[in-house]
Amino acid sequence: MIGLATLALLTSCNQRKQLTDYVNPFLGTATLWEPEDLGYVRHLKSRTWGAEVFPGSSVPNAMVQLSPVTQYRSGAGYQYEDSVIYGFTHTNKGHWNLLHIPLLPVTGDVSPSDFCSKYSHENESAHPGYYQVFLERYQVNAELTSTLRCAFHKYTFRPEDDKKLLADLTRSNNHVRDWKIQKVDDHTFSGYQDAEGNMRFYAISNYKIKDIEQVKDDKREVSVINFDNSKGSEPLELKIGFSFVSIDNAKENLEQEMLNKSFAQVRKEANEKWEKLLSHIQVEGGTEREKGLFYSCLYRSFLWPALRSDVNGEYTDENGNVTKGDFCYYTNPSFWDDYRNKLILLGMISPDVTTDVIKSIIDKGEKSNGYMPTFFHGDHASVFVAGSYLRGIKGFDLQRAYKLLLKNATVPGPGGRPYLDEYIKQGWIAEKDTTNVPTWDEYKAAVTKTVEYAYDDYATALIARELGDMNNYELLMNRSRNYMNLFDPSTGFWRGRIADGSWIKDFDPYYPYYAYMYREANAWQSLFFAPHDPEGMLALYPSKEAVEQKLDSLFTEPWRGYEAHNMTGFIGNYCHGNQPDHSVPYTYYFIDKQEKAQCILDSIMNHYYDMGKEKLAYSGMDDAGEMSAWYVFNAIGLYTYSPANPEYIVTVPLFDKVKFTLGNGKSFTIVKEGTGRKITNISYDGYKLDSWFILHVLLEQGKQLTITTE
Repeated sequence: MIGLATLALLTSCNQRKQLTDYVNPFLGTATLWEPEDLGYVRHLKSRTWGAEVFPGSSVPNAMVQLSPVTQYRSGAGYQYEDSVIYGFTHTNKGHWNLLHIPLLPVTGDVSPSDFCSKYSHENESAHPGYYQVFLERYQVNAELTSTLRCAFHKYTFRPEDDKKLLADLTRSNNHVRDWKIQKVDDHTFSGYQDAEGNMRFYAISNYKIKDIEQVKDDKREVSVINFDNSKGSEPLELKIGFSFVSIDNAKENLEQEMLNKSFAQVRKEANEKWEKLLSHIQVEGGTEREKGLFYSCLYRSFLWPALRSDVNGEYTDENGNVTKGDFCYYTNPSFWDDYRNKLILLGMISPDVTTDVIKSIIDKGEKSNGYMPTFFHGDHASVFVAGSYLRGIKGFDLQRAYKLLLKNATVPGPGGRPYLDEYIKQGWIAEKDTTNVPTWDEYKAAVTKTVEYAYDDYATALIARELGDMNNYELLMNRSRNYMNLFDPSTGFWRGRIADGSWIKDFDPYYPYYAYMYREANAWQSLFFAPHDPEGMLALYPSKEAVEQKLDSLFTEPWRGYEAHNMTGFIGNYCHGNQPDHSVPYTYYFIDKQEKAQCILDSIMNHYYDMGKEKLAYSGMDDAGEMSAWYVFNAIGLYTYSPANPEYIVTVPLFDKVKFTLGNGKSFTIVKEGTGRKITNISYDGYKLDSWFILHVLLEQGKQLTITTE
């Protein structure tokens, strides 16, 4: 007979908290408003940018992200402070675009210009692979879950209410070029919306469809699907397949992934996918808050890039042609942001996805203009490819990737690196000589481009060496020192030059720019970016003491109150709310002041990921998972200081023990000994490391990394 104590123990074990229970999909959805959080007093009417993330349902790197819209043309479309919902959309990056095919359950007469519903956070919930909200206007409880390519909508109406679905196909976060919706049979409707990709849909309802009507007024037009209400109290369930190729493919995706499954089954499978992914990193110790932040950030790191191919392997390629591939086709990564850390984390846990993402960008480059795809203002696919390959991800054709990357680095032209001709000719990019530049004006971002191109050259050189192309290896390695050409020793800053080589005269290191000299930064935030050559970078200064003084000043010189939408979360002039200076704290390591770096890292992790009144705001934009991945790495005691190199700088973990299972099945552990934040010893498998860095190939051996502190 089992005793009561034993039974209680067994019950407790069976109810072990899942890792998905630590995830809060609302984290990052709130906006910062108060001066103490922003770092300045707001004067602009428009809100400051938040993390711009969405709370809705998705599985890792899926085609479908099913999430509510509270505001169009506003990041991910969901702002926690908003009070109404306009619809539930099916694509999301968290970055001012997408939001395909908005749908909303409604009742009664519909006005095309007034149909949004109020809601309350008291009647709203979210979990990995699931979202729920009560729509007060229509008295409908909405539940959403999803698979890779399909969405499941479950709407519980009051029994006496008519059941309708509003399709707002003229609207998304992008310009809608064309759209269509039509009844297929008594239980099926289909159509498409062409807005940053033509997304087709094929939907099956458990209620009969009476008709689909177009409702217009002098401002807008919406489609309303009217259902037969004879089933009364049963929830309205919609299973919808999607495709960027054809409606037939959308139907096939639905049949393969969802057709014969219940809502509960799809939700359970989505949770299991996330539990499996999150289980790759298991932590012991730390507080419940730290675990919540950690697993929420790990979850957020695996939503982008997004799948774009169908179950039959077909996808629409860069030229608009339907192609059938032997790999999964993905969107481009957010290269300027997530090359720094997130793409490496993706490769560590999901190497198959990483392989297919690289195959996808190779496919795009070869079918467009021969350049590897770029993003925003930089290049950085070079860092992604080099860092992935050198960490053992080799299931793609490196020679094909290198041909494209080498063209990016050496051949000026549309689709390649902007201003590459200047960079090649003189080793730096010139900026316009002008005065009183407003923060938001567009220029070349010449300083940022120059130092980042130097790093891209280094990454491409690593690939050249792997392939035995030593001539280009030498060329690119020489160019990797071009970051030095814009260092001004008289100020200790990287500074813009005009065409004749003289320094920009109107130079204020505190003033932030959107693209004048610096990309979304000021001179302080643009310090110390040469992750491939920290020793050479620091040699530009007269002494280690001078470097320490400059770093100390960066973190203590107060922000001067400048208001910029994308700059929040300050420690002095360091801005964690945007990416340019995310590697700067580690500079202390190279002047033997690791403990100062850790002080900054601890402050960031402790203060900048659950900010604001609701404790749901990041200090700034997540940028497709970069901000989240920064937290994940530092919380476990590693960081991708130079992501092109197959190594990690060692930091002090938040947790006592970390078990990390790589995507290839090999596991290593990280153990923290001591309670301090100054590292006194780093050993691997009992052997002392003579560097702040540990190689990826060592971690793959599956031993224990011990970080001793005092």
